[in-house]
Amino acid sequence: MIQCCIFDLDGTLLNTLKALTYTTNQVLEHFGLRPVDEEHMKHFVGDGYKMQLKRALCYCGDEQEEHLEESCALYTRLFAEHCLYQVRAYEGIPELLSGLKERGIRIAVLSNKPHARTVENIEAIFGKGYFDYIAGEQPGVPKKPDPAGVLRILEFFQVKPEACLYLGDTNTDMKTGLGAGLITAGVTWGFRDRKELEAFHPHYIIDCPKEVFTRII
Repeated sequence: MIQCCIFDLDGTLLNTLKALTYTTNQVLEHFGLRPVDEEHMKHFVGDGYKMQLKRALCYCGDEQEEHLEESCALYTRLFAEHCLYQVRAYEGIPELLSGLKERGIRIAVLSNKPHARTVENIEAIFGKGYFDYIAGEQPGVPKKPDPAGVLRILEFFQVKPEACLYLGDTNTDMKTGLGAGLITAGVTWGFRDRKELEAFHPHYIIDCPKEVFTRII
């Protein structure tokens, strides 16, 4: 029986692609580099903002990472201003969350987005206190796919891995959920395609949020 659900944020709960692309392009413009489009950004994100910037800089010609350190500092400042730029919940997500809460299933967010921005995104869209647990990237806690963040949530909820459902849209998420022994579902409405998710053989691949109720719970 599922007792809790852990959600990835970007590409799973919220479509944040425009905010990520907009802020990244501001950083690239600062260094005189060409912008990236949203399709490329889908493959740059997912492993924390430093890796996101590293991939974007390399794609735009800074293969030696000459601007990486400065770009991280600039991105952090700019993203604090623009992290909610055209952010929206994916269709069906509000109904999924309310349905889980009605069933007494606790809900958590685990993201590689900086913690303050993770909280800001969630509270702006869903309201303060709606989720039972929110965690973004924090000092001293390894990023996904390391299981450390998942283990903290399981301890907080006092549930076993087999009683927890993990939902995410990238290879990083599949590694996270499966590596921690959770029931893992790849979602196809996010930033990556079905082929990437299938390569990791998650327990489920779902095409819309309501399939959580029709196929899993």
